[in-house]
Amino acid sequence: MKTKQIVFTAKNTAELLESEIREPEKNEVLIEMAFTTISAGTEKANLTGDLNINASEKRTDTTPHFPRYLGYSGAGTVIKTGPGVTKVKPGDRVAATFGTHSSFCVLPEERAIPIRQEEISLSEASLAVIATFPLAALRKVKPEIGESALVMGLGILGLFAVQFARTAGLVPVIAADPVASRREFALLLGADFALDPTQPDFADTVKRLTGGGANVAIEVTGLGKGLDQALDCMARFGRVSLLGCTRNSDFTIDYYRKIHYPGITLIGAHTNARPERESHPNYWAYPDEIGAIFQLAAGKRIDLKKMIHEIHSPQEAPEVFRRLAFDKDFPIGVQFDWSRL
Repeated sequence: MKTKQIVFTAKNTAELLESEIREPEKNEVLIEMAFTTISAGTEKANLTGDLNINASEKRTDTTPHFPRYLGYSGAGTVIKTGPGVTKVKPGDRVAATFGTHSSFCVLPEERAIPIRQEEISLSEASLAVIATFPLAALRKVKPEIGESALVMGLGILGLFAVQFARTAGLVPVIAADPVASRREFALLLGADFALDPTQPDFADTVKRLTGGGANVAIEVTGLGKGLDQALDCMARFGRVSLLGCTRNSDFTIDYYRKIHYPGITLIGAHTNARPERESHPNYWAYPDEIGAIFQLAAGKRIDLKKMIHEIHSPQEAPEVFRRLAFDKDFPIGVQFDWSRL
């Protein structure tokens, strides 16, 4: 059986290639993919040859290695199951966690999460894995109703964080990004205020709007400067969730004055910093997080559809990823529709 797959074959180069796909083995499922969604930060780092893409490995190489395979947030329909599969069956719609941009994929059963809500489309469900990242980041700061929140960086993760913060009862929710169109979109999604962090009075404005500083912050820029700015905006005993992947350490923070003295808590919120199977308070596993996202969307607490800005044929992948590599303002939610091959 053949599958089409988007592969990063060289620096700044994506190609749509054909290959054989194997049959599902024990506890595995074969999924016909409907949609996959680009995770812009991670996929740009891989596409452009960033050497620091895997925190679990020591960085020893001086040149990037290709090919690289991305596309970990998708959705489709189970068409075949291997022995021992009990949670899904052929015909079931599922969110596919940590697959690839491909027309078919084989995954372990636990990474095929059933979509039980009929009103959730496969296009919307394709966002679910990406949406778990900011949801997990928010859980880890243990938000309380009535606390204030700052979201630094308004890519797809930050904009989901805005929605989750509002749903969690945080007020005001302040969204920050230098791009005006993203600030406007954050207001549409429920942010109370949207600020430009490049303005010299940014921290003072956050403190004025919150009555002394933000209680919680979700840092999504992945930049040392973004974290430093967030720390300038925090209330005493505030909690900062580090969601953005700060891949470079070429920055300095005054830890004594900005963290130690005011009692700030920094929390690592990489997507792998969660339990693999069993959820527990503030740390939920992927299946439970995705189930919660579908429930929130079905209950109209969050809006998945508004997060989808472009849908492309996989045949357009070379140009789409060229834009990701070189355009500064890449769209928020970009998907591939695998029925358009």
